Amino acid sequence: MARMPQMFTSAALSIAVLAGLTGCVSQEQYNALKMQNDRMSAQLAQAEAEGNTARAEAALYKRSLDAIKGNGDTQGAVIANLTTQNGQLQGQLDELNRRYGDAMSQVGKLGTALPIPLTNELTAFAQANPDLVEFDSARGIVKFKSDLTFALGSAELKPEAKSAIAKFATIVNSAAAGGYELLVAGHTDNVPVTNPQTKAAGHKDNWYLSAHRAISVGQELISQRTSPQRIGVIGYADQRPSASNDSDGGRAKNRRVEVLILPTTVRNTAPASIANTPAPRSTVAPTAKPALNKDSAAVEPMGK
Repeated sequence: MARMPQMFTSAALSIAVLAGLTGCVSQEQYNALKMQNDRMSAQLAQAEAEGNTARAEAALYKRSLDAIKGNGDTQGAVIANLTTQNGQLQGQLDELNRRYGDAMSQVGKLGTALPIPLTNELTAFAQANPDLVEFDSARGIVKFKSDLTFALGSAELKPEAKSAIAKFATIVNSAAAGGYELLVAGHTDNVPVTNPQTKAAGHKDNWYLSAHRAISVGQELISQRTSPQRIGVIGYADQRPSASNDSDGGRAKNRRVEVLILPTTVRNTAPASIANTPAPRSTVAPTAKPALNKDSAAVEPMGK
């Protein structure tokens, strides 16, 4: 760009010389000056083109910077929004943990956690399904045994489990318990998930598996017209064992989904439709070889 004034001056001077001396110079000199003038004009045009290109590139660079800045502002807003959402989710998780701890701490203090008629109904329900269900009347907890509730290594409810949950739903939806809140908590033993098929189905570890199983039970209750406003779901993996994990029997007891019936009411308990989001489903076939299956009780020290 700095060459442009100099070239323009030389071109103008050459034209002036040509105009004033045409009659005094030879044709050869005239042609030489003419060629020089043409060359300088071409160089001037090239310099102008380069200048225009440089200005265009500068404008493009500025627009790029503005775009980057705009994207940065947008990303910052997204990050701030996600941070807020994470804080809210953590608050909800803390509240669920608090409720679970409060319910467990009341063991034996009040005799029975629920009204006698409701306790009697739940006791009869458990007695009618002894292989599948246990009822802890002191805590107001219905325990679904994972080994019989779910397919191996999955969160898919077995048909007999769905049938039992449907009967359970008629009890918790009745006038005696229709306003109570339900906290569904999934638990596993301490054996890590190792089956590649189980992991591929989304149950990456015991945390995922326990949470997914709790979700399945919660959604089955919702499909039986239990209001989702009454239901909370949480997964504890192997962190809340009810027995020692040193034996098959202890691990079997730890593999469970508990439904805590909390005698606290919610404002709106209108019947709900089936939840929109399906529970994670396992692709592990019931006939899969147990050697790799974290949920197989047939191989020591595997558990569910």
